Amino acid sequence: MTNPTFADALNRSCHCISVDNSALQTSLETRLGESGAWSRMQDTHPHLLATSPVFISHDHIHQMKTLIAAIGRVVTLPEYREHVLRWVPDIAKSRFGPRGVFFGYDFHLTNDGPKLIEVNTNAGGALLLSHVAAAQKACCPEVENFVFGRTEITDLEHEFVSMFRNELEAQSPGKVLRHVAIVDENPEEQYLSPEFTLFKQMFARHGIRALIAGPDEFELREGLLTVNDTEISLVYNRLTDFYLESDSCKVLREAYNTGIAVFTPSPRTHALYANKRNLAVFSDASTLLKLGVDEDTAAILERGVPKTELVTPETADELWARRRSLFFKPNWGFGSRGTYKGSKLTKKTWASIVASEYIAQELVPPSERLLVIDGNHQSMKLDVRCYVYDGEVQLLGARLYRGQTTNFRTGGGGLAAVFTAPD
Repeated sequence: MTNPTFADALNRSCHCISVDNSALQTSLETRLGESGAWSRMQDTHPHLLATSPVFISHDHIHQMKTLIAAIGRVVTLPEYREHVLRWVPDIAKSRFGPRGVFFGYDFHLTNDGPKLIEVNTNAGGALLLSHVAAAQKACCPEVENFVFGRTEITDLEHEFVSMFRNELEAQSPGKVLRHVAIVDENPEEQYLSPEFTLFKQMFARHGIRALIAGPDEFELREGLLTVNDTEISLVYNRLTDFYLESDSCKVLREAYNTGIAVFTPSPRTHALYANKRNLAVFSDASTLLKLGVDEDTAAILERGVPKTELVTPETADELWARRRSLFFKPNWGFGSRGTYKGSKLTKKTWASIVASEYIAQELVPPSERLLVIDGNHQSMKLDVRCYVYDGEVQLLGARLYRGQTTNFRTGGGGLAAVFTAPD
């Protein structure tokens, strides 16, 4: 077990860094190209962006990067791919080449190091976080240079656009990225809809036209995928219908299966990395060794991924007896939907869990950030997200909240910038 770090002390006692609201307003409205956008955003999304940063030690960042690299090595193994592709729909078995944009590796920080709670393959918030990080102001020089990674938004946007161009090149070599479709169910109603507009404007600044659409707005015309009469060569997929199974995704499903458009992230990417059932593999060294994973990599994952088990009728009684030390998640779920802390379960809910496809994960309480809100000290839970492309961490962010899960409903909470602190 490690000792509390300087970062822990700062999370408890440093309140001299906060968001410069004027700078944030200018940054967002400049990028959105819309005066008054900040005021409307505060009305509709009052708890989307946190007012204070989170501090993380260099050692924790190194450990998170090490674990992310370990998962990358595992996923390259044919034995692992064959193993996890057994429990997903056939659409995930097609391989077209793209790696998948905006992986989100979500961690809780503990005295024993960071613990990987889950992997997301359509993680939102990166563009919003870049604006929050750039708008931080410090009252004391001791901490003003602790920000992790680049905070220059123009540079980060260039890196993101290059990432999408790489995705197109991986599947369609030589093709120029001219049109992108950002797809989500009822996109205007999504809580992170402001970020869709940020993406649209980001693409426009690089000569790429982006359209925001629901899955039922697409058409197939003469072998081309179109939306609003525009040919789409790349779909930035923000859907949580990870395997395009709903009726509204019929056109997208055909376009993906035939390879006429690039989808990033893709059903295959989700199946290999983000299906919750995979956590039971990552956290079990014996299974990893049987799949050909080397001992060092297996040890890294067993140490950094909380023990995860499948919920089955055969294991139900034993898991129920241990429920207070477990957290339950649906295999194909996202966010906090359908998740349950074991201590809160009723018999009725438990019966529905056993009848569904769930995992039971060792309960790892999140660390905390002490904030001063309206003159009062309030303790906020936090988790850390590493935004990753092709195995490389592009950006770190955090989410501050109260309650069981991240909910963007807490004063002072929301997406938070990450500062590093000396170990």
